Amino acid sequence: MIKPSRPLQITALGIGFAFLYIPIISLIVYSFNDSPLVTVWTEFSLKWYRALWTDDELISAAWLSLRIAFMTACASVVIGTWAGFVLARMGRFKGFTLYTGMINAPLVIPEVIQGISLLLLFVEMAKLIGWPAGRGLFTIWIGHVMLCISYVAIIVESRVRELNPSLEEAALDLGATPLRVFFTITLPLISQALVAGWLLSFTLSIDDLVLSAFLSGPGSTTLPLVVFSRVRLGLNPEMNALATLFIAFVTAGVIAANYFMQRSERRRLAAVM
Repeated sequence: MIKPSRPLQITALGIGFAFLYIPIISLIVYSFNDSPLVTVWTEFSLKWYRALWTDDELISAAWLSLRIAFMTACASVVIGTWAGFVLARMGRFKGFTLYTGMINAPLVIPEVIQGISLLLLFVEMAKLIGWPAGRGLFTIWIGHVMLCISYVAIIVESRVRELNPSLEEAALDLGATPLRVFFTITLPLISQALVAGWLLSFTLSIDDLVLSAFLSGPGSTTLPLVVFSRVRLGLNPEMNALATLFIAFVTAGVIAANYFMQRSERRRLAAVM
């Protein structure tokens, strides 16, 4: 088998990274542009960040999206962890195929179909029992949790299958209850998968447009909906400033998560040795 040369590998990797990151870098650079034209550079300025700070609609939408994303990530990790643990450890119980299909369904069903289904469900529930009275934060949150649980379950399942069960079996032999074993031994060992699932759920929620469009109502417009409605009327340098702030926020979050996960892993290895 012929292996590609190292210069060729480096070149291909460089082209791939350039394709991914040059647009992001250009967006960040033009967020400091004084010109109202997105693609015409004039001089350095922070005017669009000041304009963004006084844009009540964008700030309100961003705060709503952050709250929904945080709630979605937390709920998805709690529910998805148990779902993934069942897939990895409970064997092929009666109804296992149906259970697996239900967990994986949101991954393959188009979001448009999911959004329409949930919208019809909420409308019929409002007619029958009077709840929900209107669509807003809670209905969007339910839709996002439904979408993100599958991703967390798959991540947790793959991590649990890699664990050595001897540690858990030893704890059970020493008299620990299954619940105590899960929280004392299993949970710390899969903590990196939980953090990865939380970050992925947060990103999927804050970026979601389709489900939010179906499940939102008056006074509950999320950030992607506001951005999409404005971009349709033309590119605005304010969007560059907003995107730059989100890139900085996400980058800082990922770096912090990686730092704490690596520190936790080093402590665990040191304790084992």
